[in-house]
Amino acid sequence: NTRRSFLKKSTLATAFAGSTLAQQSFATNLAPNQPALKIAPFRFDVTPPTGHPLCGGWITPVKSVSDNLEAIGYVILGLDKPVVICAVDWTGILNSAHVAWRTALAQAAGTTPDRVAVQCVHQHDAPFVCIDAEKLVAKQNDALIIVQMDFFNACLNKATQAIKEAIPRARPLTHIAQGESKVQKVASNRRVAIGPNGKITKMRGSACKDPELIAMPEGLIDPMLKTVAFYDGEKKVLACHYYATHPMSHYGQGNVSSDFVGLARKQKQKEDPGCTHIYFTGASGNISAGKYNNGSAEARVELTQRIYEGITASEKNLKPEPITGISWKTHELLASVNPLFTKESETTLLENKKNQPANRIRPAMRLAWMDRVKAKTPI
Repeated sequence: NTRRSFLKKSTLATAFAGSTLAQQSFATNLAPNQPALKIAPFRFDVTPPTGHPLCGGWITPVKSVSDNLEAIGYVILGLDKPVVICAVDWTGILNSAHVAWRTALAQAAGTTPDRVAVQCVHQHDAPFVCIDAEKLVAKQNDALIIVQMDFFNACLNKATQAIKEAIPRARPLTHIAQGESKVQKVASNRRVAIGPNGKITKMRGSACKDPELIAMPEGLIDPMLKTVAFYDGEKKVLACHYYATHPMSHYGQGNVSSDFVGLARKQKQKEDPGCTHIYFTGASGNISAGKYNNGSAEARVELTQRIYEGITASEKNLKPEPITGISWKTHELLASVNPLFTKESETTLLENKKNQPANRIRPAMRLAWMDRVKAKTPI
Protein backbone atom coordinates (compact mmCIF):
# COMPACT_ATOMS: atom_id res chain seq x y z
CA ASN A 1 0.00 0.00 0.00
CA THR A 2 2.64 2.48 -1.10
CA ARG A 3 2.30 5.99 -2.44
CA ARG A 4 3.30 4.75 -5.89
CA SER A 5 0.70 1.98 -5.95
CA PHE A 6 -1.93 4.47 -4.77
CA LEU A 7 -1.19 6.80 -7.66
CA LYS A 8 -0.87 3.98 -10.16
CA LYS A 9 -4.04 2.15 -9.21
CA SER A 10 -6.40 5.00 -8.41
CA THR A 11 -5.20 7.57 -10.93
CA LEU A 12 -3.07 6.23 -13.76
CA ALA A 13 -5.10 3.03 -14.09
CA THR A 14 -8.44 4.81 -14.03
CA ALA A 15 -10.37 3.92 -17.16
CA PHE A 16 -12.06 6.83 -18.85
CA ALA A 17 -15.54 6.22 -20.18
CA GLY A 18 -14.43 7.80 -23.43
CA SER A 19 -17.57 9.81 -24.05
CA THR A 20 -17.37 13.58 -24.22
CA LEU A 21 -19.96 15.06 -21.91
CA ALA A 22 -19.43 18.62 -23.04
CA GLN A 23 -17.01 20.62 -25.09
CA GLN A 24 -16.02 24.24 -24.74
CA SER A 25 -13.89 25.73 -27.47
CA PHE A 26 -13.18 28.79 -29.51
CA ALA A 27 -10.88 29.74 -32.35
CA THR A 28 -10.30 33.34 -33.33
CA ASN A 29 -8.42 34.87 -36.23
CA LEU A 30 -7.34 38.33 -35.20
CA ALA A 31 -8.98 40.97 -37.38
CA PRO A 32 -7.63 44.52 -37.82
CA ASN A 33 -10.61 46.02 -35.99
CA GLN A 34 -10.53 43.51 -33.10
CA PRO A 35 -9.43 44.73 -29.66
CA ALA A 36 -5.74 44.08 -29.17
CA LEU A 37 -4.68 41.09 -27.13
CA LYS A 38 -3.08 41.76 -23.77
CA ILE A 39 -1.29 39.58 -21.25
CA ALA A 40 -1.29 40.08 -17.49
CA PRO A 41 1.28 38.02 -15.55
CA PHE A 42 0.60 37.39 -11.87
CA ARG A 43 2.20 35.58 -8.95
CA PHE A 44 1.54 35.04 -5.26
CA ASP A 45 3.00 33.10 -2.36
CA VAL A 46 1.49 29.71 -1.43
CA THR A 47 4.02 28.61 1.22
CA PRO A 48 2.32 26.62 4.01
CA PRO A 49 2.78 27.60 7.68
CA THR A 50 4.69 25.64 10.31
CA GLY A 51 2.90 22.42 11.18
CA HIS A 52 0.92 22.23 7.94
CA PRO A 53 0.81 18.77 6.31
CA LEU A 54 3.13 18.11 3.39
CA CYS A 55 2.30 15.79 0.50
CA GLY A 56 -1.23 15.49 1.89
CA GLY A 57 -0.13 14.34 5.33
CA TRP A 58 1.83 11.38 3.97
CA ILE A 59 5.20 12.72 5.18
CA THR A 60 6.64 14.98 7.91
CA PRO A 61 4.73 18.29 8.21
CA VAL A 62 6.30 21.73 7.86
CA LYS A 63 9.22 22.35 10.21
CA SER A 64 11.07 24.98 8.18
CA VAL A 65 11.10 26.70 4.80
CA SER A 66 14.14 26.22 2.60
CA ASP A 67 12.62 28.38 -0.13
CA ASN A 68 9.10 29.65 -0.70
CA LEU A 69 6.39 28.17 -2.90
CA GLU A 70 4.62 30.25 -5.53
CA ALA A 71 1.63 30.20 -7.83
CA ILE A 72 2.55 31.91 -11.10
CA GLY A 73 0.34 32.50 -14.10
CA TYR A 74 -1.09 34.86 -16.65
CA VAL A 75 -4.37 36.18 -18.02
CA ILE A 76 -4.90 36.66 -21.75
CA LEU A 77 -7.29 39.55 -22.41
CA GLY A 78 -8.92 40.87 -25.57
CA LEU A 79 -11.09 37.83 -26.27
CA ASP A 80 -14.81 37.51 -25.60
CA LYS A 81 -13.79 36.00 -22.27
CA PRO A 82 -10.27 35.95 -20.78
CA VAL A 83 -8.14 32.81 -20.51
CA VAL A 84 -6.15 32.06 -17.34
CA ILE A 85 -3.17 29.70 -16.96
CA CYS A 86 -1.52 29.02 -13.59
CA ALA A 87 1.21 26.70 -12.27
CA VAL A 88 1.32 26.01 -8.52
CA ASP A 89 4.28 24.78 -6.45
CA TRP A 90 2.13 22.13 -4.76
CA THR A 91 2.06 18.34 -4.97
CA GLY A 92 -1.50 18.28 -6.23
CA ILE A 93 -4.93 19.93 -6.11
CA LEU A 94 -7.74 17.38 -6.32
CA ASN A 95 -11.49 17.24 -6.93
CA SER A 96 -13.48 20.16 -5.46
CA ALA A 97 -10.25 21.90 -4.41
CA HIS A 98 -9.27 22.13 -8.07
CA VAL A 99 -12.72 23.42 -8.94
CA ALA A 100 -12.38 26.03 -6.18
CA TRP A 101 -9.05 27.23 -7.58
CA ARG A 102 -10.38 27.50 -11.12
CA THR A 103 -13.52 29.23 -9.94
CA ALA A 104 -11.63 31.79 -7.86
CA LEU A 105 -9.23 32.60 -10.69
CA ALA A 106 -12.10 32.81 -13.17
CA GLN A 107 -14.10 35.21 -11.04
CA ALA A 108 -11.08 37.43 -10.49
CA ALA A 109 -10.35 37.56 -14.22
CA GLY A 110 -13.96 37.99 -15.32
CA THR A 111 -14.20 34.67 -17.13
CA THR A 112 -15.60 31.16 -16.62
CA PRO A 113 -13.87 28.14 -15.02
CA ASP A 114 -13.69 26.27 -18.32
CA ARG A 115 -11.29 29.00 -19.49
CA VAL A 116 -8.94 28.42 -16.54
CA ALA A 117 -6.16 25.82 -16.36
CA VAL A 118 -4.49 25.20 -12.98
CA GLN A 119 -1.58 22.76 -12.90
CA CYS A 120 0.71 21.61 -10.09
CA VAL A 121 4.48 21.29 -10.41
CA HIS A 122 4.31 18.27 -8.03
CA GLN A 123 7.09 18.96 -5.55
CA HIS A 124 6.64 16.76 -2.46
CA ASP A 125 7.69 19.08 0.38
CA ALA A 126 4.52 21.01 -0.49
CA PRO A 127 0.75 20.83 0.10
CA PHE A 128 -1.31 18.07 -1.54
CA VAL A 129 -4.91 19.20 -1.24
CA CYS A 130 -8.21 17.33 -1.41
CA ILE A 131 -10.99 19.14 0.43
CA ASP A 132 -13.36 16.20 -0.02
CA ALA A 133 -10.90 13.78 1.58
CA GLU A 134 -10.21 16.31 4.33
CA LYS A 135 -13.90 16.26 5.25
CA LEU A 136 -13.76 12.48 5.50
CA VAL A 137 -10.70 12.40 7.75
CA ALA A 138 -12.12 15.21 9.91
CA LYS A 139 -15.01 12.91 10.82
CA GLN A 140 -12.51 10.51 12.41
CA ASN A 141 -12.07 12.93 15.33
CA ASP A 142 -8.34 12.39 15.69
CA ALA A 143 -5.17 14.16 14.59
CA LEU A 144 -5.48 13.14 10.94
CA ILE A 145 -5.32 16.14 8.59
CA ILE A 146 -4.67 16.79 4.90
CA VAL A 147 -5.00 20.57 4.63
CA GLN A 148 -5.63 23.51 6.93
CA MET A 149 -8.66 25.18 5.39
CA ASP A 150 -7.75 28.66 6.68
CA PHE A 151 -4.49 28.41 4.74
CA PHE A 152 -6.24 27.05 1.63
CA ASN A 153 -8.81 29.85 1.62
CA ALA A 154 -6.09 32.45 2.22
CA CYS A 155 -4.35 31.22 -0.93
CA LEU A 156 -7.55 31.71 -2.94
CA ASN A 157 -7.85 35.24 -1.55
CA LYS A 158 -4.27 35.91 -2.62
CA ALA A 159 -5.10 34.57 -6.08
CA THR A 160 -8.03 36.94 -6.41
CA GLN A 161 -5.99 39.92 -5.29
CA ALA A 162 -3.02 39.05 -7.51
CA ILE A 163 -5.14 38.78 -10.65
CA LYS A 164 -7.13 41.93 -9.94
CA GLU A 165 -3.89 43.84 -9.43
CA ALA A 166 -2.30 42.34 -12.55
CA ILE A 167 -5.05 43.09 -15.06
CA PRO A 168 -4.69 46.92 -14.99
CA ARG A 169 -0.97 46.42 -15.67
CA ALA A 170 -1.56 44.11 -18.65
CA ARG A 171 0.92 44.41 -21.51
CA PRO A 172 0.14 44.26 -25.23
CA LEU A 173 0.49 40.71 -26.57
CA THR A 174 1.77 40.84 -30.13
CA HIS A 175 4.24 37.99 -30.71
CA ILE A 176 4.91 34.41 -29.66
CA ALA A 177 8.00 32.21 -29.90
CA GLN A 178 9.01 28.68 -29.06
CA GLY A 179 12.35 27.03 -28.42
CA GLU A 180 13.79 23.86 -26.98
CA SER A 181 17.04 22.38 -25.76
CA LYS A 182 18.21 18.97 -24.60
CA VAL A 183 18.65 18.59 -20.84
CA GLN A 184 21.59 16.47 -19.77
CA LYS A 185 21.48 13.97 -16.90
CA VAL A 186 18.15 14.70 -15.22
CA ALA A 187 15.24 12.53 -16.40
CA SER A 188 15.24 8.74 -16.33
CA ASN A 189 12.69 5.94 -16.10
CA ARG A 190 11.70 4.67 -12.66
CA ARG A 191 10.48 1.17 -13.56
CA VAL A 192 13.61 -0.24 -15.17
CA ALA A 193 14.27 -3.58 -13.42
CA ILE A 194 11.92 -6.07 -15.06
CA GLY A 195 11.84 -9.76 -14.20
CA PRO A 196 11.37 -12.70 -16.62
CA ASN A 197 7.61 -12.62 -15.97
CA GLY A 198 7.47 -9.02 -17.18
CA LYS A 199 6.81 -7.58 -13.72
CA ILE A 200 8.80 -4.79 -12.10
CA THR A 201 11.29 -6.16 -9.57
CA LYS A 202 12.86 -2.92 -8.32
CA MET A 203 12.14 0.81 -8.66
CA ARG A 204 14.77 3.45 -9.33
CA GLY A 205 12.58 6.09 -7.71
CA SER A 206 13.16 9.83 -7.40
CA ALA A 207 16.48 9.18 -5.68
CA CYS A 208 18.60 6.06 -5.98
CA LYS A 209 21.79 4.66 -4.42
CA ASP A 210 21.59 1.15 -5.90
CA PRO A 211 24.57 0.77 -8.31
CA GLU A 212 22.73 -1.85 -10.36
CA LEU A 213 19.72 0.41 -10.92
CA ILE A 214 21.88 3.48 -11.55
CA ALA A 215 23.80 1.59 -14.24
CA MET A 216 20.64 0.78 -16.17
CA PRO A 217 19.71 2.96 -19.19
CA GLU A 218 17.74 6.18 -18.90
CA GLY A 219 14.80 4.53 -20.62
CA LEU A 220 12.07 6.26 -22.58
CA ILE A 221 12.08 9.99 -21.78
CA ASP A 222 11.61 13.29 -23.56
CA PRO A 223 15.01 14.95 -23.06
CA MET A 224 13.90 18.31 -24.43
CA LEU A 225 13.05 21.29 -22.27
CA LYS A 226 10.62 23.43 -24.23
CA THR A 227 9.87 27.13 -23.89
CA VAL A 228 6.90 29.13 -25.16
CA ALA A 229 7.35 32.88 -24.77
CA PHE A 230 4.98 35.83 -25.21
CA TYR A 231 6.10 39.27 -26.38
CA ASP A 232 5.09 42.90 -26.35
CA GLY A 233 6.76 43.87 -29.61
CA GLU A 234 10.41 42.94 -29.15
CA LYS A 235 10.13 42.72 -25.36
CA LYS A 236 9.75 39.24 -23.87
CA VAL A 237 7.02 39.52 -21.23
CA LEU A 238 6.45 35.94 -20.11
CA ALA A 239 8.11 32.56 -20.69
CA CYS A 240 6.58 29.14 -20.00
CA HIS A 241 9.09 26.32 -19.56
CA TYR A 242 8.13 22.65 -19.85
CA TYR A 243 10.08 19.52 -18.91
CA ALA A 244 8.93 16.01 -18.03
CA THR A 245 10.25 14.60 -14.76
CA HIS A 246 9.18 14.10 -11.19
CA PRO A 247 10.67 17.29 -9.66
CA MET A 248 12.06 15.84 -6.41
CA SER A 249 15.69 15.60 -5.34
CA HIS A 250 15.07 14.89 -1.65
CA TYR A 251 12.07 15.38 0.62
CA GLY A 252 10.28 14.16 3.73
CA GLN A 253 12.14 16.03 6.49
CA GLY A 254 9.66 18.89 6.82
CA ASN A 255 11.71 21.44 4.85
CA VAL A 256 9.47 23.22 2.36
CA SER A 257 11.08 23.72 -1.04
CA SER A 258 10.21 24.28 -4.68
CA ASP A 259 13.03 21.76 -5.29
CA PHE A 260 15.40 21.74 -8.24
CA VAL A 261 12.93 22.79 -10.94
CA GLY A 262 11.61 25.67 -8.84
CA LEU A 263 15.11 26.74 -7.84
CA ALA A 264 16.14 26.77 -11.51
CA ARG A 265 13.09 28.88 -12.34
CA LYS A 266 13.95 31.29 -9.53
CA GLN A 267 17.54 31.58 -10.73
CA LYS A 268 16.34 32.48 -14.22
CA GLN A 269 13.78 34.92 -12.77
CA LYS A 270 16.48 36.69 -10.77
CA GLU A 271 18.63 37.12 -13.88
CA ASP A 272 15.70 38.18 -16.08
CA PRO A 273 13.36 40.23 -13.85
CA GLY A 274 11.59 41.92 -16.75
CA CYS A 275 10.05 38.62 -17.85
CA THR A 276 7.80 36.37 -15.76
CA HIS A 277 9.09 32.79 -15.84
CA ILE A 278 6.78 29.82 -15.20
CA TYR A 279 7.71 26.14 -14.97
CA PHE A 280 5.29 23.34 -15.88
CA THR A 281 5.88 19.65 -15.21
CA GLY A 282 5.20 17.47 -18.23
CA ALA A 283 3.66 13.98 -18.15
CA SER A 284 6.15 11.97 -16.10
CA GLY A 285 4.49 9.16 -14.18
CA ASN A 286 7.40 6.82 -14.94
CA ILE A 287 10.08 9.50 -15.03
CA SER A 288 12.26 10.90 -12.25
CA ALA A 289 15.86 11.97 -11.67
CA GLY A 290 16.75 8.67 -9.96
CA LYS A 291 19.59 7.69 -12.27
CA TYR A 292 21.35 10.99 -11.57
CA ASN A 293 20.19 11.71 -8.03
CA ASN A 294 21.39 10.11 -4.80
CA GLY A 295 19.13 12.29 -2.65
CA SER A 296 21.92 14.51 -1.34
CA ALA A 297 21.99 18.28 -1.01
CA GLU A 298 24.78 18.32 -3.60
CA ALA A 299 22.58 16.45 -6.07
CA ARG A 300 19.86 19.10 -5.71
CA VAL A 301 22.41 21.78 -6.65
CA GLU A 302 23.55 19.78 -9.69
CA LEU A 303 20.01 19.08 -10.89
CA THR A 304 19.06 22.73 -10.43
CA GLN A 305 21.98 23.80 -12.60
CA ARG A 306 21.08 21.33 -15.36
CA ILE A 307 17.47 22.51 -15.53
CA TYR A 308 18.63 26.12 -15.45
CA GLU A 309 21.02 25.43 -18.33
CA GLY A 310 18.17 23.81 -20.25
CA ILE A 311 15.97 26.87 -19.74
CA THR A 312 18.74 29.21 -20.80
CA ALA A 313 19.59 27.18 -23.89
CA SER A 314 15.95 26.82 -24.96
CA GLU A 315 15.50 30.59 -24.82
CA LYS A 316 18.41 31.08 -27.21
CA ASN A 317 16.28 29.43 -29.90
CA LEU A 318 13.34 31.81 -29.52
CA LYS A 319 12.28 33.56 -32.74
CA PRO A 320 9.21 35.76 -32.15
CA GLU A 321 6.46 35.68 -34.75
CA PRO A 322 3.30 37.83 -34.92
CA ILE A 323 0.21 36.32 -33.34
CA THR A 324 -2.48 35.92 -36.00
CA GLY A 325 -5.02 33.80 -34.12
CA ILE A 326 -5.82 32.13 -30.84
CA SER A 327 -7.79 29.01 -29.89
CA TRP A 328 -8.86 27.25 -26.70
CA LYS A 329 -10.53 23.86 -26.35
CA THR A 330 -11.60 21.82 -23.32
CA HIS A 331 -13.39 18.50 -22.88
CA GLU A 332 -15.31 17.23 -19.88
CA LEU A 333 -14.63 13.53 -19.28
CA LEU A 334 -16.51 11.13 -17.02
CA ALA A 335 -14.23 8.50 -15.50
CA SER A 336 -14.88 5.18 -13.81
CA VAL A 337 -13.55 3.78 -10.52
CA ASN A 338 -10.85 1.14 -10.57
CA PRO A 339 -12.70 -2.10 -9.67
CA LEU A 340 -9.86 -3.09 -7.31
CA PHE A 341 -11.29 -0.63 -4.79
CA THR A 342 -14.63 -0.68 -3.00
CA LYS A 343 -16.18 1.86 -0.69
CA GLU A 344 -16.36 -0.71 2.10
CA SER A 345 -12.69 -1.72 1.94
CA GLU A 346 -11.47 1.88 1.72
CA THR A 347 -13.67 2.98 4.62
CA THR A 348 -12.26 0.15 6.74
CA LEU A 349 -8.71 1.33 6.02
CA LEU A 350 -9.59 4.95 6.80
CA GLU A 351 -11.23 4.08 10.12
CA ASN A 352 -8.42 1.80 11.31
CA LYS A 353 -6.53 4.07 13.70
CA LYS A 354 -3.68 1.55 13.89
CA ASN A 355 -2.75 2.38 10.30
CA GLN A 356 -0.08 4.95 9.58
CA PRO A 357 -1.52 8.37 8.57
CA ALA A 358 -0.60 7.90 4.92
CA ASN A 359 -2.37 4.54 4.85
CA ARG A 360 -5.55 6.21 6.08
CA ILE A 361 -5.34 9.37 3.98
CA ARG A 362 -4.86 7.49 0.71
CA PRO A 363 -8.14 5.59 1.22
CA ALA A 364 -9.85 8.90 2.04
CA MET A 365 -8.65 10.31 -1.26
CA ARG A 366 -9.88 7.22 -3.08
CA LEU A 367 -13.26 7.54 -1.36
CA ALA A 368 -13.44 11.17 -2.45
CA TRP A 369 -12.77 10.05 -6.01
CA MET A 370 -15.52 7.41 -5.77
CA ASP A 371 -17.97 10.06 -4.57
CA ARG A 372 -17.02 12.31 -7.47
CA VAL A 373 -17.57 9.55 -10.01
CA LYS A 374 -20.89 8.60 -8.41
CA ALA A 375 -22.00 12.23 -8.63
CA LYS A 376 -20.89 12.26 -12.29
CA THR A 377 -18.78 15.35 -11.72
CA PRO A 378 -16.54 15.43 -14.81
CA ILE A 379 -12.88 16.23 -15.04
